[in-house]
Amino acid sequence: MNKPILVVSTGAGISAESGIKTFRDADGLWENYPVMQVASADGFRRDPELVHHFYNERRKALIHALPNDAHRALVDLEKDYDVYVITQNVDDLHERAGQKNVLHLHGELMKIRSVYDPDYIEDLDIDHLETTPATRGRNGDPMRPHIVFFQEPVPNIEKAVELVQRADIFVVIGTSLVVYPAAGLLHYVRPGVPVYYIDPNPADIPSSAGVHIIRATATEGMKILQRELA
Repeated sequence: MNKPILVVSTGAGISAESGIKTFRDADGLWENYPVMQVASADGFRRDPELVHHFYNERRKALIHALPNDAHRALVDLEKDYDVYVITQNVDDLHERAGQKNVLHLHGELMKIRSVYDPDYIEDLDIDHLETTPATRGRNGDPMRPHIVFFQEPVPNIEKAVELVQRADIFVVIGTSLVVYPAAGLLHYVRPGVPVYYIDPNPADIPSSAGVHIIRATATEGMKILQRELA
């Protein structure tokens, strides 16, 4: 018998409990850099050296971070559900926790890709974290962070919509629901499908939307959700 399909949309709140900083926690600054300077297409064109340096520093922080109880709780749900995670986060904490099906909307920090060919992607590891404008891929192309910069389309959004439309249960964890197109995924849930929203400071959602709001951190909220689904 097929398991119910549980689709989860995760944002910065789930990774924050692992010590991963978000620019929204610092009034639009990442490590004292304006976000558009280090995370936009224009910023990369203007100063690729700075952008590479910025993401090198993020990678160094990521390798010391560990998945938290919320990540592990989502993996536990795979015993009873076909779980698909759609994440806005560029870290690899879902994968390191053991999650099988993860779709990254905004790219992946531990990967770089060709400036010329968006389909040519290489993995980084703990021994190969730092990249520069002079970095060349194994195919000889100059490389860039495998990140969806501001001002660029989100290539995986259609796959995400398809997953949400198949969901028997839809869960949102740790997101302000203001960053589009990810915030719009809620509108693709089929009528009658249970929706849970876990966040200590949830966005205002009309009561008519039928969303079960769990006002808690990701780790505490997942404990509540597991009891609700039991």
